[in-house]
Amino acid sequence: MTVEGYDCMKKEISIQDEDLALKSFIVLSRAYRAVSDRVEEDIRRYGLNPTEFAVLELLFHKGDQAIQQIGKKVLLASGSITYVVDKLEKKNLLERRACPKDRRVTYAAITEEGMDLMYKIFPSHKAAINKIFSSLTSDEKETMIHLLKKLGTNA
Repeated sequence: MTVEGYDCMKKEISIQDEDLALKSFIVLSRAYRAVSDRVEEDIRRYGLNPTEFAVLELLFHKGDQAIQQIGKKVLLASGSITYVVDKLEKKNLLERRACPKDRRVTYAAITEEGMDLMYKIFPSHKAAINKIFSSLTSDEKETMIHLLKKLGTNA
């Protein structure tokens, strides 16, 4: 094979790989949108929006959290956290607690009413997510987790 022929093959492979990358992005985007829509639909059944649910779920599973740190953990801008915490506080699902060691820090703590709600709704929410992913085998889920982590790390 000539050098020119090899270069032409490399370009064709590169174009095919670029096309696969683009197709992968489109498929990933559409799949994410479909899954996200279904999860959001499930969450809204409980009178919460996805952000409120994410904050409650964090507090439910991880305990009190510094309000300043919640945004990083649920992928939300810091300005939006105050709004969400205010809404959840008005619903009596969480409360603010001052840090005894540093008065600059305020914690969000799930209330008894918030705990009762999460104990009531989380099992059915988990079941809804399991149903969404039921078309995949355990091995496929493990592979997907591995590949998505690899993709996210590389991005």
